[in-house]
Amino acid sequence: MLAVAKITSKGQTTIPQGVRAALHVSPGDMIAWEVDAGGVATVRRVQPIDIEYLRAVESTLSEWAGPADEDAYRDL
Repeated sequence: MLAVAKITSKGQTTIPQGVRAALHVSPGDMIAWEVDAGGVATVRRVQPIDIEYLRAVESTLSEWAGPADEDAYRDL
């Protein structure tokens, strides 16, 4: 599905109806954005408990981001 939306001067946009339907989101629901190194963004619906979990996990991942870890796990 391709959906196009315009960004306002305040950085806001409307999520197109087809995208809202595909994500099963409605007013008050939460979504999470993830952008990869290539600039590709994905969005998904999350539950409030997911946000707390993701923040907790994120804070532990920095210890695995060193050059030694990259060398050790490169071929997995």
